[in-house]
Amino acid sequence: MPEAFILFKTEPTHEREVYLSLTGHEDVAEVHALYGEFDLLVRITAPNSKRLSDLVMNTFRKITGVKETQTLIAVEG
Repeated sequence: MPEAFILFKTEPTHEREVYLSLTGHEDVAEVHALYGEFDLLVRITAPNSKRLSDLVMNTFRKITGVKETQTLIAVEG
């Protein structure tokens, strides 16, 4: 099952709003608040690569308050 880690930068004062939006999503396995360059770390899983790409491009990047994302796609080793 494809898996990715997404680092989120949020607009000032929108951290909690984005956090709550992500925790309620069925494809989100984990959400962690961070201190530092990024505000949130999220682990997502999807049934296939197409769904994974769709989640990143058309769902998570469009959440109100998201300023920037960096996606790290996990590989099996």
